[in-house]
Amino acid sequence: MLRQIKPRNARSKRALEKRAPKIVENPKTALFLRGTSCSQITQDAMGDLYSLRQTHAKRFTKKNPIHPFEDSSSLAFFSEKNDCSLLLFGSSNKKRPHTITFVRTFDYKILDMLEFYLDPETFRTISQFKTEKIPVGMRPLMVFAGTAFESPVPNEFTMAKSMLIDFFRGETSDKVDVEGLRYCVVVTCDEPTTATNPTDPSTKPVLRLRCYAIRTRRSGHRLPRVELEEHGPRMDFRLGRVQQPDEALLKEAMRRARNPNEERTKKNIATDAMGDKIGRIHVGKIDLSGLQTRKMKGLKRGRDQQLEDGEEEGEEEVGEKQTKRKRKVDI
Repeated sequence: MLRQIKPRNARSKRALEKRAPKIVENPKTALFLRGTSCSQITQDAMGDLYSLRQTHAKRFTKKNPIHPFEDSSSLAFFSEKNDCSLLLFGSSNKKRPHTITFVRTFDYKILDMLEFYLDPETFRTISQFKTEKIPVGMRPLMVFAGTAFESPVPNEFTMAKSMLIDFFRGETSDKVDVEGLRYCVVVTCDEPTTATNPTDPSTKPVLRLRCYAIRTRRSGHRLPRVELEEHGPRMDFRLGRVQQPDEALLKEAMRRARNPNEERTKKNIATDAMGDKIGRIHVGKIDLSGLQTRKMKGLKRGRDQQLEDGEEEGEEEVGEKQTKRKRKVDI
């Protein structure tokens, strides 16, 4: 169980209420950090991701001696200091080159982490695509293709899908203007094979991230013709180390605030498919031995006992006659 903080005064109470779960959450802010050794390819990739989320992102250029999977206290400090629930940490070394670590926090505590190993051979920046650039602050359409994302058991691919959705989500809204749909993010994954080694990232399926600009053309009909034009960046990843979330912290993070306008569900009352209200009543244990049934002569206990007694007497008489006959034969 997480420690419950009780407010000591009105100011701390207002601060706790501000941090409490909301019906409509604020958009998550992403913080971009780099380690002591970070390759230029990793910096370019993080710069392109920053440009796609520029309205809700902060970027640090100073080197930070941080090792997320060894000691994540510095990341929790940066998260609380800058009020950011998403962190992207770029690093590069001989064992894990061109690495981008996605980190999510809850209540300024590390929730989960996942490493993305970037392929430098297939990487292309936004500037390498000579297309019309997307305005800042646009929300994308997202497409995930691959059976690995549909696994019923939570794994690193389902976590990668959840992290990418959180990264590109932006502000929530109940209505969407069609003119505002300017680009699409497509994430595909190769089919997993039996030769996959969990400890060797090179044998894992490749995760491909592509960004396409949505263009509408005249079609001569009421609906326009929609075309996709690659916008960039183009990134291929292999998943590396992963840190699963703590069960108690994840349960607290998934808790949703109660809507005051929503009618509370009443206990033991439900509605069936036809719209009829069904109620369930719980009663104690019933003793059926003293239950009053319909009085019938055939069900009386006395007659049954008399019949049983008569049958026993008849059996005794038959047994005596047989013994008498045997005695006569013996004489």
